[in-house]
Order: sequence, then structure tokens, then C-alpha cells
Amino acid sequence: MPKVRLATFNCENLFRRYKFNSKNAAEIESAVKDGFILDTKKFEIVLDDARTLTAKAIKDLKADIICLQEVESMDTLKNFNAQFLSALGYKYKYLIDGNDPRLIDVAILSKYEADYIKTHQFKRTTDNKSYVFSRDCLEAQFTIDGKTFTVFVNHFKSMMGGRDETKARRAEQAEEVIKILQNKYGNKISKEKFAVVGDLNDYEEGNTSLSALLNNNNVENIVKRLKPSEQWTHWWDGAPKNEVDIRQIDYIFVSKAWASANPNAKPTINRKGLGISAPTTIKRYPEITDDKTVASDHCPVVIELEL
Repeated sequence: MPKVRLATFNCENLFRRYKFNSKNAAEIESAVKDGFILDTKKFEIVLDDARTLTAKAIKDLKADIICLQEVESMDTLKNFNAQFLSALGYKYKYLIDGNDPRLIDVAILSKYEADYIKTHQFKRTTDNKSYVFSRDCLEAQFTIDGKTFTVFVNHFKSMMGGRDETKARRAEQAEEVIKILQNKYGNKISKEKFAVVGDLNDYEEGNTSLSALLNNNNVENIVKRLKPSEQWTHWWDGAPKNEVDIRQIDYIFVSKAWASANPNAKPTINRKGLGISAPTTIKRYPEITDDKTVASDHCPVVIELEL
């Protein structure tokens, strides 16, 4: 039976030259004018040390297909792959420029050639005032040894400005993903092999924006197969002391049919690339001695599934 190791990773500002100095949404938006004129005073050069750690985290996944978030461009993806991952066999790189004014996109590195790639970035909100997806919902179909499956790569609206204040946009994005699945598969949706993956920028607890996915019987949040204490994928160092600052915001939703065919499959979450202040006892990469030079503030997630 053929297998595939599928991963998702927000690699945090995989830029070829610059990294934003600020986390303030207004300041970030002011750094980019008309989508392409950059104020370089509001950036700093991304050092190879950080990219080396990002690559280490990817290498440890041993993934066949890895879905990435926060990639600047196809040239950046090709450069990163050639410089740091050349021995891994990722012959195929997929990225379509999306909607983000910060110029960050979703992308795919794969050992297998895709049957097709499709963008959903042009879908409009119900009031037709903007695009639904902050970046894109990138659809890619693969066939391995005669077995076909599809991956939908996402990076939802961030919580900058407040979780409740930004909830509606993410909720509409989650609902649009379900519409895409329903339009593609119709009444066969429960029998198809697919995965919805990516940084969805919200968690399950409280007033979540992800109900359309979390409560849908046609998909399973595969990370929930881990113990509750092991499900977190992101550490935020700006949370108030009385709040929990570790959450699952990176997801692999596996279709019901595919998940049911893999009842014992469990994901692996790699936390070795986090900064030293992150609350984990896992031994980090030896190059990590502070909270600045890290693989990412997100943890990559990988799962091996039989096809």
C-alpha cells in the first residue's frame, strides 16, 4: 500500500532579503505601498542562521509533500530549496502569488509532481467588498502509485487587532473552504481523499472562528489524536501572564474516508526549532540560544497516511 508523508509549516517570513521589524498591523501595512513599493527602513535582513534552522525543522519531518506559509515568492522558494534542502529531493515547487499586501504566499515543496494546481484567491466575500482569502486556498492534486488525493493549503486572516475583532473574516474563510469541498466533491465528499492544511490563525477554545471546519463531519482535525497537552503548534510570547500562550493554530484536516482508512496514524509536531522561552522540555537545535534566531514561531506538523 503506498504511503505519503504530508506536512504543514508556517516558516515565518521566508523572505529572500527582509523581515518586518514590527508586529503592529498598521505599521506593517504602511511598509508596503501599492503592493510592491517597500520601505526598507521597516525591515531587517534575514540571516542565513534563521533559514538554516527553518531547513533543519523541515529536514526532520522527512515529508514527501510539505505545505508552507509565509513564503515571499517562487524565486525565494527555489533559492531556499537549492541552498538548504537540495539533498531532500523536492523536485517540484508550487506557488501562485496571492492577495497579501505583505507579499507572503502559501506554497508547496513536493517529491511528486502535481496533477494540477488551482488557485481560489479570486473568490469574493458575500458583500463583494474584498477577496475571501487573505492569501489563497491553493488546491493541488497528486497521484502516487495510482492513488489520487488533493491538498488545500491555507493561511487564514491573522488575529492582529484582536481575536474577536478579526473573527468574522476567518469564519468566512473557513466556510468558503467547506463550499469549495462541497462544490468539488458533491455527495461523494465523505468518500474522497483530501486534506485541508495550514496556519488557520485561531484555536478551538472559546469564541472560535473555525466552527465550519471543526464541526464538519466530513473532516477530522488529525492533531486531536494526540494527548491534549501535546496538541499545541504555536507559542506566542506576547500573551498576558494569566492567559495560555500555547495553542493549536496549525492544522491538518483529513477527509473522513482517508482518516478512517488510517485509524492508527498520529501526527508528529516538531518543537525543536522554537525559542528558548517556549514552554517545552524538548531539546532544541544547538544553534538556538535565544528567542530571536529560531526556525519559526510555529511548529511544523507531519503525518504519514496510507493511500
